[in-house]
Amino acid sequence: MNFVTNPWSARRSSHPVWICAMRPFFLLALLCALALLLWWGGLLAWGWPLPQVAGGAMVWHAHELVLGFAVAGVAGFALTALPEFTGVACGSGRQLRLLVGLWLLVRLGFWSSGWAGPPALLLAAASQLGLLLGLVWLLWPALRTSAGRRHAWFAGLILALAGTSAGFYSDALRGLPGLRWLDASVGVLMLLIVVAASRISMRLVNQAIQDIRPGAEPYLARPPRRSLAALCIALYTLVEFWQPGQALTGWLGLAAAAAMFNLLNDWHVGAPLWRKRFPALLYAMYWCMALGYAALGLAQLGWLDGGISAGRHGLTMGGIGLGIFIVLSIAGRAHVGRAADPGPWLGLGGALLLLATFWRALAALQGASAAALAWAAGLWCLAFALLAWRVAPGLWLARSDGKQGCQDESVALRQH
Repeated sequence: MNFVTNPWSARRSSHPVWICAMRPFFLLALLCALALLLWWGGLLAWGWPLPQVAGGAMVWHAHELVLGFAVAGVAGFALTALPEFTGVACGSGRQLRLLVGLWLLVRLGFWSSGWAGPPALLLAAASQLGLLLGLVWLLWPALRTSAGRRHAWFAGLILALAGTSAGFYSDALRGLPGLRWLDASVGVLMLLIVVAASRISMRLVNQAIQDIRPGAEPYLARPPRRSLAALCIALYTLVEFWQPGQALTGWLGLAAAAAMFNLLNDWHVGAPLWRKRFPALLYAMYWCMALGYAALGLAQLGWLDGGISAGRHGLTMGGIGLGIFIVLSIAGRAHVGRAADPGPWLGLGGALLLLATFWRALAALQGASAAALAWAAGLWCLAFALLAWRVAPGLWLARSDGKQGCQDESVALRQH
């Protein structure tokens, strides 16, 4: 499905990066994954200076990965998936440029907030809200269709992300760190993963079943498991925001972990699906989310020192990071006219991300030094460097298959 309304005029007057919404946003996500973590690792290992921002270095780190890296991934995914699900194009090339410009203005405003003060924060806040509200506006024609109504949660969760973003900037303007709002944003992103990954995961599960047992009945994941996981995550996010460190918060964290483990039962359908790299990576992502909530729950109950940091990194590095890695490795080739490429690099990249996640979580539990933490950032950067090597050229260059816009390669997911 084409993002642009008039692909011919866009093709004549624009760089190929603008012919499909996912292209610029996925490239920005790759840039963030590499540059921000390399910079952060340099700070930890060698004391590299960071931008002077409101709230300090930790706030910069969390803000850029949640409201920079993750939001770029969400925007690219939503503006590609909704047109594909509904058959309705969302927006034009000019509107896409506007959204990308707003994303860049957020970086400009926030990164200069340490010396420019409230005006810079207001610029970042207005641009962030404009980006997220503009994203919902562009998705609206697709969501109004009969097929699109089933995906209304896209808009609802993006609006929730706009709400947590507004809360963060409100705190920042009052001289508060605002980390509670960024933690709530992670909860919203977990909900997006649960509801969005179900479509991808079941497609991959059934393709793997057909590869392993040709002619077998397709498997259909029933909504109750997914709904229970979403409910538990939402309740934990809300209660943690209002009552962190309370017993109820801890038990809800353990409930969210149990619900995620229960959701994994959708994969246990009698076939060794982990032989296939894409299903194995999605399965590992759900495990990271489950273990992340388990660590948060135990820490909130006072039973696990360092569990808050370990759990947060399980959700962000293992959930968000691995989720965006998987989406880019699939859509970053399927929607640019290139054949699927689940070669050894994919398993290696996924393994590096998982190792980075568990290294960082273990470091939080053991109280490791900053230099040791830098190794986790280095492993993350290696994983995304592999991904950039395999998908960035396709996102930047013109298609060579004669198709337009975001039309997908029909065999992209079939084989692996």
